[in-house]
Amino acid sequence: MDKDGFLEFIRHADYIEAGSEAHSAMHELSERARRITDRINNSYRTKAEIAALMDELTGGKVGEGFTLFPPIYADCGYNLHIGTNVFVNSGCCFQDHAGVYIGDGSMIGHQVVFATLNHDPDPSKRQSMIPRPIRVGKNVWIGSHATVLQGVSIGDNAVIAAGAVVIKDVGANTVVAGVPARPVKRLDSETDTKR
Repeated sequence: MDKDGFLEFIRHADYIEAGSEAHSAMHELSERARRITDRINNSYRTKAEIAALMDELTGGKVGEGFTLFPPIYADCGYNLHIGTNVFVNSGCCFQDHAGVYIGDGSMIGHQVVFATLNHDPDPSKRQSMIPRPIRVGKNVWIGSHATVLQGVSIGDNAVIAAGAVVIKDVGANTVVAGVPARPVKRLDSETDTKR
């Protein structure tokens, strides 16, 4: 299965059986992503050089004004979609086989993890996986060391507190914190969203 075949498969997949053609394609894509992220991470790169390597990693799915402070880690790359004027701080991990979509103007703090795959809970099938994409809206701020799990959508202007583990959708203009993350504040006024 080539890259295009895998991306078409994963758009509709509910399950990836261990040892399947799709599972093998995932490993091949991961090897490619590791080679590119190694080039980003292990030498000083200008902003333009980083942008070019990110375009290579994602197949051109990075918007204008993108800023990255390396290192970065990605499991696929081709299913990482980044809007305009997005900032990603150092040490972030994108398990993007099932798709990670980051909206315009969003800011991702140090060492945030996006995990789009979950293993089958049945011990006899544990190597098989359940894929679900992650969708981050516009102007979202995700604090350092947060983890966003498979299938989660985060609404525009939301704030994910540092260290939070997001297991459910987050509404627009909502601040969540904790493990698991729970709403702690609404950002309904113009004043709140500009602080």
